[in-house]
Amino acid sequence: MTPSRPPIRLAVVDDHRILLGALSEWLRTGAKDLRVVCAVPSWSELLADPAFPADVVLLDLDLKDDIPISLKLSTLKTAGVRTVLMSTYSEPAVVREAMAAGALGYIVKTEPVEQIAEAIRIAEAGGTYLTPELAGRLVDETGAPKLSAQERRVMALYGNGQSVKGVAFELGISEETAKSYLKRIREKYKVHGFDVGTKVALRKRAILDGIILQTD
Repeated sequence: MTPSRPPIRLAVVDDHRILLGALSEWLRTGAKDLRVVCAVPSWSELLADPAFPADVVLLDLDLKDDIPISLKLSTLKTAGVRTVLMSTYSEPAVVREAMAAGALGYIVKTEPVEQIAEAIRIAEAGGTYLTPELAGRLVDETGAPKLSAQERRVMALYGNGQSVKGVAFELGISEETAKSYLKRIREKYKVHGFDVGTKVALRKRAILDGIILQTD
């Protein structure tokens, strides 16, 4: 039996208190693998909260505090926190800028909460997440194949150096299932003309396609 993982420690920041309360409550009760350890309406309260740093921060892009989002993302990255942004804006230029600044996910506030939970899981695993609608609106210059959310998680973990056994443990699946995901990923890339048969090639492709971030 695969050992169970501890829940993802999540902080939620949104200055719309009704949304903050409703979203935090759903994540507490509807996503058993997530644990909301902090739910605050401002950036300063996040940094001052005793539960900070969390594993993932779900951060409102539109906080009215005049602090550049690039500075917030840099601060969170330095603290070892992965960030998913949520916003009322869905313009491709805004999304690209946010992802380029270091966000691992971008969610429009009108999306179902299930997609928000999925973005948090993928970010915690080191992958990137956009809703299907947002991904479709962005110009795909890489010609990358369409991967499922779980395939992106597997590619992110494996590309970041995990063994197949480590990927299986992180995702709570069997080693055979992890191998099956890797095989499907490689087949999809092969159809698109990309050889990711080695771990090094797969990592390079994952970086190019924004599934994992280039590290120094």
